[in-house]
Amino acid sequence: MKVNVNEDACIGCGACAAICPDVFEINDEGLSTTIVDTVSEDLKSDVQEAIESCPTGAIAEK
Repeated sequence: MKVNVNEDACIGCGACAAICPDVFEINDEGLSTTIVDTVSEDLKSDVQEAIESCPTGAIAEK
């Protein structure tokens, strides 16, 4: 699984980084970014929760 954050839609609320800090972080611009290229099997449910929790729908599977 690969995941992408649309920085144009991201508002930097930090929900994704709070839910799954092994995949998401807030960058210097205050927006979410991914820190892994491929999501490991054990983190897929957390990433799905982050996708569903994003208030702007900025996170999507590639």
